[in-house]
Amino acid sequence: MARITRYSKFEGELDQLDSSELMQMIQEALLGQGMNDPYDPDPNARPSMDDLFDAILEALAERGMIPEEQLLEAMQADDIRETGLGQQIQQLMDRLQQDGFIRKEFEDGEGGGAGEPGDAKFQLTDKSIDFLGYKSLRDLMGGLGRSSAGAHDTREYASGVEMTGELKGYEFGDTMNLDTTATLGNVISKGFDNLEESDLVIRQAEYNSSAATVVLLDCSHSMILYGEDRFTPAKQVALALAHLIRTQYPGDTVKFVLFHDSAEEVPVSRLAQAQIGPYHTNTAGGLRLAQQLLKRENKDMKQIVMITDGKPSALTLPDGRIYKNAYGLDPYVLGATLREVANCRRSGIQVNTFMLARDPELVGFVRRVSEMTRGKAYFTTPQNIGQYVLMDFVTNKTKLVN
Repeated sequence: MARITRYSKFEGELDQLDSSELMQMIQEALLGQGMNDPYDPDPNARPSMDDLFDAILEALAERGMIPEEQLLEAMQADDIRETGLGQQIQQLMDRLQQDGFIRKEFEDGEGGGAGEPGDAKFQLTDKSIDFLGYKSLRDLMGGLGRSSAGAHDTREYASGVEMTGELKGYEFGDTMNLDTTATLGNVISKGFDNLEESDLVIRQAEYNSSAATVVLLDCSHSMILYGEDRFTPAKQVALALAHLIRTQYPGDTVKFVLFHDSAEEVPVSRLAQAQIGPYHTNTAGGLRLAQQLLKRENKDMKQIVMITDGKPSALTLPDGRIYKNAYGLDPYVLGATLREVANCRRSGIQVNTFMLARDPELVGFVRRVSEMTRGKAYFTTPQNIGQYVLMDFVTNKTKLVN
């Protein structure tokens, strides 16, 4: 009798499982590399509805939410989709579509409902990206204890921004955020005819600097090699940062650049399903593209947040060909990369590097980058990189202005 009660409980949980709970359960599969081959990565790979089915099945099984009898029936069936469990999972997938978390798409030429259901691809919607960004941000910031993520506060004051500061006597050049009560107190005894500049009192305002950020994300092959997935935590950090900026710092901007053999900008909507590949690390190309994006921004602070685990090993030649050398720090590649770092410094762009490896040559390279741009270098792990990136972002503008 106990088993029957347990099974009915879990069957009820599947029926009552809402889309948000399901998204939370499969978020790592949606962001991760489980839907691509780590030994032969395809950067253009797109997950299918079969991949989504498998991700939900695995998430339910890991949490013990499938009754043993149902699981046994599914394992013995020729087609798991024809079983009761398969039909329940299909209903959960349909619910994700109905609630606007995913959008089913067929390959070109298939149209409508053509083709097998598993042949269809799926795309994460804006609602799904926002959910994943919020969830990642909450998880990462939750590990930091009591921390504030309100605005990039500085110790500098500038009248005319937000009148929450202290009172001060007016000085030439100040915006006239006049404090009426204090000013009247200075002149009421001697009359307005005798008003002097020294009688004027203004209320200072806390100055919040604005920032333009480019997240430079390494997606070369090494990010999923050696038995460790470093790319998924990096994507989670990027999504969390995008959500933080959108909700807490609406005056800021953030853009994303993937770099590998070459480099390209990707919108946040594509970032979640970005894949590893190709194989090499064109750091110079990534820095060059990041500078181009930042030059279009009119912000107090411009910065590049570079997340990588490898030394520069590729370079885009003037004729467009890619020069590659994965063995050691190639002087030709290193020289071109450091020239881009120097260009960042001349443009007032700070480069903060978050390194997921500790190779001695790599450590030396990162230190040179940090010294040249007066940036910071963090040697982190996939487990704590999010906390480093987010806290650095929250505090960075204060440090720059002071």
